[in-house]
Amino acid sequence: MRARLKRLFKQSPTEPALKGLPDKHRIYAIGDIHGRLDLLQVVHQKIFQHAQAYQGTKIVVYLGDYVDRGPHSMQVVDYLLANSLPDFKTVYLLGNHEQVLLQFLEGHSLALAHDWFGFGGLATLQSYGVTLRGIPTQKDLPRLQAEFAEKCPVTHRQFYQTLALSFELGGYFFVHAGIKPKLPLTKQIADDMLWIRDEFLTSRRQFEKVIVHGHSVTEFPEIKSNRIGLDTGAYASGLLTCAVFEGERVDIL
Repeated sequence: MRARLKRLFKQSPTEPALKGLPDKHRIYAIGDIHGRLDLLQVVHQKIFQHAQAYQGTKIVVYLGDYVDRGPHSMQVVDYLLANSLPDFKTVYLLGNHEQVLLQFLEGHSLALAHDWFGFGGLATLQSYGVTLRGIPTQKDLPRLQAEFAEKCPVTHRQFYQTLALSFELGGYFFVHAGIKPKLPLTKQIADDMLWIRDEFLTSRRQFEKVIVHGHSVTEFPEIKSNRIGLDTGAYASGLLTCAVFEGERVDIL
């Protein structure tokens, strides 16, 4: 797999002209986890081993979508809150799945609950011990919301509520889904940063910074001149991707 990835990147005609990171800074960016605690633990071990001898500032950026689809959403958040990488600065970005989870958790959007259930929300409720009795109907929603609110720890609620929309350093802008291609980075809105796909993915525009994102699943990480996509569908593929940024280098861990 490693050799195949190296061949893929070497052959790419769109390898980014990176502006890089400041000296003595290294960033590890992790794609969409989606309840795969097992894969996250492996990636953390690899990061720890890879960074042991590094003397500069070490940052881990999580690109959002910690929950849904996979079996261990609650456990993923527990693991992240336990801070298994204590010598690193951590940046937790908001994903569209956390946005919808929060809307349901706080009772703002019960009407959209079935949409959330359709793209993985039931797996999250189950991980929190919420009682599921077959496929939920409209009359089940108030009970499910109330039970989820009761069983979701305060620390988890605070985690979801304080997730950042973006993070930038040097020549990189980290965000969950992407950006509106024709707008400056300072003018981006949350809806695009959490949900955008085709308009961003097909754009050849050179943005102010290289956009590092998840959200849109590809078989392998995508490294292009204007963006780097790191969602390799971990919940189904078993491949959770972590990219390492240092200077003007980008490597797949």
